Amino acid sequence: MPAAYLIVESKVTDPEAFKRYMAAAPEVVKAFGGDYLVRGGRSEVLEGDWRPPRLTVLRYPSFEAARAMYDSPGYVAARALRQGATACFNMVLVEGVDAPPA
Repeated sequence: MPAAYLIVESKVTDPEAFKRYMAAAPEVVKAFGGDYLVRGGRSEVLEGDWRPPRLTVLRYPSFEAARAMYDSPGYVAARALRQGATACFNMVLVEGVDAPPA
């Protein structure tokens, strides 16, 4: 079964409120087997005109695990903490490649 990835673009407008979300979300992510691969940090546009203010990338053991995390009571509560803290928060769930190990 291939891994799955959550890719998030966000623009934080209330850092103090967003800190509450950032404190709550990792515990829920971990409970469903998720790992943060990218959480903000330096980025550079190499092609195109997409200029995301902030990117987060998480890996889950499966598409179903990531979806279950998103729908879980713990993440519903975490999402409520970020209300009003961002000008945009776009999230996409994508299934990875089921490739044999190199």
